[in-house]
Amino acid sequence: MFAVRDEDAALDIVQDAMLRLAERYGDRPATELPPLFQRILQNAIRDWYRRQRARSLWMTLLSALSPAQEDEEHDPLETLRTEALSNSEAHPADQLERSQVVEIINEEVAKLPARQRQAFLLRYWEELDVAETAKVMGCTEGSVKTHCSRAAHALAAALKARGITL
Repeated sequence: MFAVRDEDAALDIVQDAMLRLAERYGDRPATELPPLFQRILQNAIRDWYRRQRARSLWMTLLSALSPAQEDEEHDPLETLRTEALSNSEAHPADQLERSQVVEIINEEVAKLPARQRQAFLLRYWEELDVAETAKVMGCTEGSVKTHCSRAAHALAAALKARGITL
C-alpha cells in the first residue's frame, strides 16, 4: 500500500506475487518462501511503476489529441471511501486524533526515499530480520541497517516537526 499508494493496485500486486511464488517455488522448503515472496513482491512493484509510467505517457499524448469530455455517468459519491471504525467504544475525538496521526505517519513514510521506505517497511512492519531484508532488497546487511536508521531518524524528525511525539 505504501509503495503504490493505491489499495486496489496493492491488492492486485500482492495477489500476483503470491501466484508467482506458488507457481514457480511451490516445491521449495517453507523457510525459503518468505524472502522469495518479498523479492517477487518488490519486483512486481517495480514492474507496476514501469507500466504506470508508460501508461501515463501514452494517456497524456492521447488525451491531447481528443477533446475534453465530461463523464456523464460519474458519481462523486462513489469515490468516497468509508472506513470501518476500529474501536466503536472509543470517544469520537480520540478516534479522530488517532486517524489523523496515522494519516500523518502514512504521509511521512511515503515521503521517504524508496530504499529507506522499503527497508523500514520490511524490517518494522513485515517484521523481517536484517538478513532476510538484505536478501529481499539485494543488498548487504549493513546497507539495511543504514537505510533503517536513516528512515527512523527522518520519520522521528518529521513527526516531531509536526508536533507528534510517540
